[in-house]
Amino acid sequence: MQIATCRAYHAQTVGQGVLRMPDGRSVFKVYYISVIGRDKPELYEWQHCPRTREHFEKTFLAGSHEGIGFVIAFPHVTKIFRFSPSMETIMDVREFHTEGMRHMDCSRQDGYHEFACYAEAAIAADEYRAWARAATVEEYLVFRSPATDFPVAINTKLAGYWKGAQ
Repeated sequence: MQIATCRAYHAQTVGQGVLRMPDGRSVFKVYYISVIGRDKPELYEWQHCPRTREHFEKTFLAGSHEGIGFVIAFPHVTKIFRFSPSMETIMDVREFHTEGMRHMDCSRQDGYHEFACYAEAAIAADEYRAWARAATVEEYLVFRSPATDFPVAINTKLAGYWKGAQ
């Protein structure tokens, strides 16, 4: 297995909202996330990004997204998590380039597919728990993940382990 180098990761929630789609049924909560402390902050931090959240919301609402779920929006990548229409105890995920909401393929080597970074995984866990506990869609939609800070202490531990285990 080849281990690629990984940049430092410290994400923070910098905003939240609710996007009610024009179909009158589909609703997505949105979490705006910035990865702080990296070079080129215009790529990773909403406060330095040339796009605004308002522009993102307008672009999102113009799309054909259907269902109930939530969105994790970074300046460079956006993921839509929805409760599957074919089996609502399953969560479907689609990835997009945030600018223009163009489809993005997050496939990885050896047939794997990227699930989530730390911020996405923590929020997804909170959202899934809220979905499981809610008796109605309306009750679920009231919930917001309280998670806001996502520092990764060491971003090279897998590489160190893999190299040392030879």
